[in-house]
Amino acid sequence: MRRINSKQEEQAQAIDLTPMLDVVFIMLIFFIVTASFIKSPGVEVEKTVTLTALKKKPGILVGINAQNQIWMDKNLVKDSLVKLQLLRLYTENPKGGLVIQVDEEAAVEKIALVADLAKEIGITDISVSTLNE
Repeated sequence: MRRINSKQEEQAQAIDLTPMLDVVFIMLIFFIVTASFIKSPGVEVEKTVTLTALKKKPGILVGINAQNQIWMDKNLVKDSLVKLQLLRLYTENPKGGLVIQVDEEAAVEKIALVADLAKEIGITDISVSTLNE
């Protein structure tokens, strides 16, 4: 009779981890679904160092590399098609602003081109991304 009681006690002391794993799996799914993914312009740039900077959540990212090439949505965009691409991205997210990531070797004319075209479309929140140290 004692052996039966000891087996019941051993079973009572065992911890069932199945409900905990279910909760962790549900939380994982929740965080994956609710995570906001940032679109990258598709080019890696060396940012200019500044003394002050504001952090913003971009709606549209535009990258300009050292060769003065304009990148949007991981695609190289010709100067003549920049306005069309900006318009497409702005209609997808009209509340977001424009952030231009510029390599420190890029020409100022390219920044002005993108900013002017964005203003023509109606984008008012335009900023240039820099490296804050």
